[in-house]
Amino acid sequence: MSRVLIADDEESMRMLVARAIGLDGHQTVTAEDGAEALDILTRENGGFDLLLTDIQMPVMDGIALALAAARDFPDLKILLMTGFADQRERASGLNAIVHDVVTKPFSVADIRTAVADALAARKA
Repeated sequence: MSRVLIADDEESMRMLVARAIGLDGHQTVTAEDGAEALDILTRENGGFDLLLTDIQMPVMDGIALALAAARDFPDLKILLMTGFADQRERASGLNAIVHDVVTKPFSVADIRTAVADALAARKA
């Protein structure tokens, strides 16, 4: 299946998302913040099908991560997550590089569907 890099500063959210999309057979790698995620992307030469990142994180937020990832790995599909309306508005200007923004809280079914949709769009 697909390789998905998950970046979120909340361990419980990282684990929930990793378990949820693992149910569909996806291989997951997790990062605690955008800087760690960018290090992983760089070290693995963008070897992921999807970047799933929270917007609000310390060190490097999801918007900065998405911009850097899109610049360095233009074929990487990007999906953002946020629980904050103002962060969702910040992401609205990124339509050219971001597939979608998933609003927290979400159900396991919601995140699985969002990931499936993003990966299907990547193949199209």
